[in-house]
Amino acid sequence: MRVGIIGYGLAGRVFHGRLLAHTEAAEVVAVTTRDPERQAAAERDFPGLTCFRTVGEMLATARLDLAVVATVPSAHPDNAIECLSAGVATVVDKPLAVDAGAAAGIVAAAGDTPLTVFQNRRWDADQLTLRRLLSHDRLGHVLRYESRLERWRPLVDPARWRDINGPAEGGGVLLDLGSHLVDQALTLFGPVRSVYGEVATRRGGQPPELSVASGDDDAFVALEHADGTRSHLWCSSVAATAGPRLRVLGSAAGYVVDEVDGQEDSLRAGAPAGEAAPKVGWLVRGAERESVDPERGRWDSFYSTVGSALRDGGPMPVDPMDAVRALEVIDAARRSARNTEIVRLG
Repeated sequence: MRVGIIGYGLAGRVFHGRLLAHTEAAEVVAVTTRDPERQAAAERDFPGLTCFRTVGEMLATARLDLAVVATVPSAHPDNAIECLSAGVATVVDKPLAVDAGAAAGIVAAAGDTPLTVFQNRRWDADQLTLRRLLSHDRLGHVLRYESRLERWRPLVDPARWRDINGPAEGGGVLLDLGSHLVDQALTLFGPVRSVYGEVATRRGGQPPELSVASGDDDAFVALEHADGTRSHLWCSSVAATAGPRLRVLGSAAGYVVDEVDGQEDSLRAGAPAGEAAPKVGWLVRGAERESVDPERGRWDSFYSTVGSALRDGGPMPVDPMDAVRALEVIDAARRSARNTEIVRLG
């Protein structure tokens, strides 16, 4: 599987590049970036690859089986549609676009060309363990699902584009972390009837011209699913103390995981994602508490599944329409926050 990566920042290099480097049936042969330092990094990471300055040059020259779009979200539609129009199977980093309308446009442009979205946190250890508990009916009917991705970054960092760019460019935590949280909730509990959102920009920073971030940095989203489950989702850069990663309350028991999955840290350190030790969770019934053997996180399964799909004609790991539906929820959360209202869907 000859792969070209478009964009070689954090997403392109650390997430996609390192996962592909550990995927047996994949070879990164091309990278598109105009940044000389990133070109040099790509050549060190993948000796023998070719760096291009434009997507068109890469598509015309590199004979790709797969293109990976890892640019800023506002550029995803143009980059993805260019690849799909050339008949090249495409992975787009999450979020698929900055809003549901632009995301739907990418899906429409794909036609019969394979397209998928990198919703890698579906394969977090805590999510896989929770799915096992649900399949074995260990929790009963889930009444409330609480999920958090919270950080403590109290000052705006001008080097982080998500801090200084607004949602129209793909900045802010709601598109960044919220894309994961909403996707996980929809994957677990299905369609949503109503959405309530609180979305705010709270930070100051240095230098003075960046005294207020353009990207939202604190968000809460409440979902009512069609099956009656309620999801409460938090994402923040201003959480001085984080809540539990997951707290799932069922009619028969609860499930709690305190720490965030370690696969991102593993990749940042240059190790395979699968080497991250899964965090232990707890099955709780009032005063009773027992540890739950965790599943191993499987971010490393994403590209092997893509390879199987291209080779054998099976399904891609994520249906891109799932990403459109998640963005519909995020769009509704912004509307709810703006108008202080509950937004009905469906």
